[in-house]
Formats: sequence, C-alpha cells, structure tokens
Amino acid sequence: MRLNRFLAAAGLGSRRHCDELIAAGSVTINGRVCTDFSAQPAEGDHVKVGGKLVRSERPLYIVLHKPAGFVSTRSDPNARDTIFDLLPPKFPRLFNIGRLDAQTEGLLILTNDGDLAQRLTHPRYKVEKEYEVTLDRPWDPSLALKLRSGIMLDGQRARIENVHVIRPTRVRVVLRQGINRQIRRMFFALGYEVEKLIRTRLGHLRLGDLPRGHWRPLSRSELKSLDPRKAL
Repeated sequence: MRLNRFLAAAGLGSRRHCDELIAAGSVTINGRVCTDFSAQPAEGDHVKVGGKLVRSERPLYIVLHKPAGFVSTRSDPNARDTIFDLLPPKFPRLFNIGRLDAQTEGLLILTNDGDLAQRLTHPRYKVEKEYEVTLDRPWDPSLALKLRSGIMLDGQRARIENVHVIRPTRVRVVLRQGINRQIRRMFFALGYEVEKLIRTRLGHLRLGDLPRGHWRPLSRSELKSLDPRKAL
C-alpha cells in the first residue's frame, strides 16, 4: 500500500492532503523522514506524522441518522452531545462527510476514507442532497422560482435545484451546494421560519427507515453508487 493511501486509511484526510504531509517532511518511517511518494510501509514499520504513531485501519463506512440536538463535531466547547457519542468507542477514528447543524436531523455518512469524503464534498461533482423542510406557515409555490434562481448568501448566489410540495407546510428540496445553514437562511429571506429540517438523501443513498440515533454499515452496492465520478 502506497504511503499516501496508508495515511488516508488511518483517517488523516484525502490522499491529496496526505501527499502534502509527505512533501512537507512531516512523515517518518522507522525514524527517518520519508518524502518518497512511492514508498510502501511494510508490516511492522513505524510510521509517524508530526511525531505521532499512525496505525492504518480497515476502511469503514457507516450511515447515521443524526437526531436534533447533536453537533457534527468530535468535541464541543459548550459540552453539547456530539454525533460521535452515538457510535461504539471501539470504532477507528472517523470523520463525517459534510455537516448538519445542531437542530437538523437526518442522513450523515461517517468514514475513515479521506478520498471518498473529498469526492462527495468537492464542488466539481455537485452531489445532490435532499431535505424535507417543515415551515411555520403554508408554502406559497409561486416563490419556488426565487429559490431556484438564487439568493445572495455570504457573497455567493445560493440556489435550490428543485422544490416539491408534500403538504401545505412541508416541502422537499434538493441542493447541490453546501453553504452554511443554506436552507434555513434562504427560506428566512422569503419570510419563512424552518421548524424542522431532515436530510433524507445524499447522492443515491437514502435515509430510509433508519431510526433516529441509530447507524448501520453501508453495503457494497451503496458504497459503489456513492462514487460521484460515475455520474459525470
């Protein structure tokens, strides 16, 4: 296994990021700095990054139904519950692909595969994310055009790709962007408060009937379907 893949499998980020660590001289093998991208650590070799021992883990991919009230970080200075409190402590170090704000529920993918994380979040691939949005009052369908044409947020035009009415106060929306609190802020700009927000789909992967606070491993077919490069 090439060195960058070894590091990525240990949860240090994408292979590109691991290449940067190698180039910067941050990686040692058996006490010697290694800047050779083609190096392949052998079993028993001691690989360190920044002086800390790295152990390669088998790739792990899980889907979690995040409940409201949990933050999408490993630790929180305000001592709130985090999504990692819902996982077995024996798991290798995982990181979540994308984030949901504290009050948003729904589908999250967690993995130690940095390459998959990069592909699913890279703007080039425009991976679709679908949400169910519950509003404080009945939705006016004539405003859907404003959501699709875009609203300026943080100096960029935020767009919703599609809006489908489920019932008077509930709509389904599809995004291909990842601006902070995008859905809540876009509806607020149109005079609505979002009372409940659930992510139900990421790419071809659906939340389904997975209970809140529960997780399950991804199947091989689900993992294969998540590769956004095949959609180009």
